[in-house]
Amino acid sequence: MRSAFATVPFYRERWALDGRTDPVLVPGRTGTDSGAAPLAEAVHKIVDLVPLAGGTQRIEPSRGLGPVLRKARSVTGDALVVVLGGDEARAPVDLPRGVRCCVVDPDVPAPSVLAELSSHLRRGRRVLAVGDDKQLAVFAAALPEDRAYRVESVPRRELDTMDSGPYGVLHDPALGYLGAIEECGRWHLDWPRVYARATPGGLAFTLLRQDSPRFVDVLPAGGVRGEIAPCPRHGTPVVLT
Repeated sequence: MRSAFATVPFYRERWALDGRTDPVLVPGRTGTDSGAAPLAEAVHKIVDLVPLAGGTQRIEPSRGLGPVLRKARSVTGDALVVVLGGDEARAPVDLPRGVRCCVVDPDVPAPSVLAELSSHLRRGRRVLAVGDDKQLAVFAAALPEDRAYRVESVPRRELDTMDSGPYGVLHDPALGYLGAIEECGRWHLDWPRVYARATPGGLAFTLLRQDSPRFVDVLPAGGVRGEIAPCPRHGTPVVLT
């Protein structure tokens, strides 16, 4: 947060208007939602999320899939990960080494993708499809029946659609992948890369390892109420809504 305050125009201006000279709230100057910023406002001013030293303005919806997918499912080096989405979807760059990945529009899956998927299944290799419930259903319907049931589904959930699993990854269209359900059945935050806290406006998130655009203490759309607590089994942060 101190780095963002010193180097990112969006936060320098916003926090200064709240009467603050650093990221720490001062007495009598609590700001709105204890200082958190609406994500939609940040994305609208995305040019101001770029640090003064420069950086990209591109939002990465697939950021973080690799680490959270390993929490949700065991992913080996010979697996094929199918990311379901439209034109905005991109292949993640943080999957485990050797894992192949393709981005597929579930409504019109390319013949080349279906051929690669079939080849993986014939060789006994795993295929995991990541998408929301509708995308997973449409994609399964496009596959031959003998192959559809062999594709492992990983439901993609947003904060306001979290359920009890047993599998799933937590996602935001702007922030990327935030966490996953682990074997304990709880939604674990990807805490080495994502920080979250409860505010009056809902859960606010910070991407700890993304240089640009910089998302710091932002509130996803809808202002999802919840809390961050330690997992009774693992001791690491879980998301409770």
